[in-house]
Amino acid sequence: MKIILATHNRDKEKELQKSLEGLNIEICSLFDFPEIGDIEETGTTLLENSLLKARTVFNITGIPAIADDTGLEVSFLNGAPGVYSARYAGDNVSYQENVTKLLNELDGVPSDKRLARFRTVVTYIDKNEELWAEGYIDGVISETIIGDSGFGYDPVFFVPHIGKTFAELSSDEKNKISHRGIALQKLRKILINVLK
Repeated sequence: MKIILATHNRDKEKELQKSLEGLNIEICSLFDFPEIGDIEETGTTLLENSLLKARTVFNITGIPAIADDTGLEVSFLNGAPGVYSARYAGDNVSYQENVTKLLNELDGVPSDKRLARFRTVVTYIDKNEELWAEGYIDGVISETIIGDSGFGYDPVFFVPHIGKTFAELSSDEKNKISHRGIALQKLRKILINVLK
């Protein structure tokens, strides 16, 4: 069985691939299908955007697709950046530019008001089914960048019960506890039933 990971983000692709290891499926990426350009995320929720990406890829290729959408929701910012997390500082910006904007928005805000939640919705679509799973983890936005692993907001997403940011964790450590890791573990269980 073949499944396409509906993302042009190499970092996300690595995490998705890792979670699907051992399922006896051939995993393709959008880089194998250059005719599929960037898919505009016009949804107002993570689920809408995730479904939009998976449906688009499935409709073009006829091959089952997995997509995700992830948002960082900061309480002090009324849930922002949320669905706009990847383009918080504008279109086609770097991870660093998004992080810098976030830190500027929270400048001077005390740590007890810097609560945040990382949330991922991951979807699977084939000719018979549309399935989805969600994962989240609560944390705090640190005042400075800490660590040099991971990507996106990982260097400022501090997990109190571990005492580290995501950027201080190995990819295996992060995948066990992260929003995307939890969503993908749930999706993996769903996929095992689909494959049966």
